Amino acid sequence: MEVIITRNPQELGTQAGNTAADLLVEAIRLKGHAYLILATGTSQFETLQQLISRTDIDWRKVVMFHLDEYIGLPITAPASFRKYLQERFLNKVPPLQAVHLINGEANPQQECQQLNEIISRHPIDVALVGVGENGHLAFNDPPADFDTEVPYIVVELDEQCRKQQLGEGWFASLEDVPTQAISMSIRQILKSKQIVCSVPDARKAQAVKNCLEGPVDNRYPSSILQQHPHCYFYLDEASAQLLSKKVG
Repeated sequence: MEVIITRNPQELGTQAGNTAADLLVEAIRLKGHAYLILATGTSQFETLQQLISRTDIDWRKVVMFHLDEYIGLPITAPASFRKYLQERFLNKVPPLQAVHLINGEANPQQECQQLNEIISRHPIDVALVGVGENGHLAFNDPPADFDTEVPYIVVELDEQCRKQQLGEGWFASLEDVPTQAISMSIRQILKSKQIVCSVPDARKAQAVKNCLEGPVDNRYPSSILQQHPHCYFYLDEASAQLLSKKVG
């Protein structure tokens, strides 16, 4: 794991987005195509903005998956991750070779089965991820399942996770936040050849400390990233403030 501390979220996004872009360009150069995972949420705003600004990516050769989606939330809802990716990414780049969004309005088990069959044929080159306030990776809240090899699973969202979504302004009340989601599993994320993790903001500082300086423990799901050989972990000064070892 390589940890990079930047001055602010904008610098974080610029560096993380450029790293992701460089990795995609290299994958396309070597193989003729690239398989990409995108995350959503406020942590990805600047990273995605930088990624779409790059003009050297041949998006026609990219196949995209995404990490997670609420169960039962319409795509028209402000918090829909499908809506997020359409508006902040897909509408701003040329058409991709293929896009595999999670349909949270479909039968969850059938949707998982369909996505599992597809992603099993697409070894991921680059995954963009974040870390939740409770340390979650995708929607794998603590205690996360570190063992399942199933690519997409149905998960329960804990209260801290749901409060984070409320606090970020995606929902009007806690009652509006769904209690279940379809999430990419921990093991599937770790199968990615390269991982770019963007974690800005002081409210993530404790989760960052647990992730980077604590043991690998399913109570701190993102701590599993310590075991990945090619993970770029981008922080800003606020999210890195509790680290005892200042790296950068």
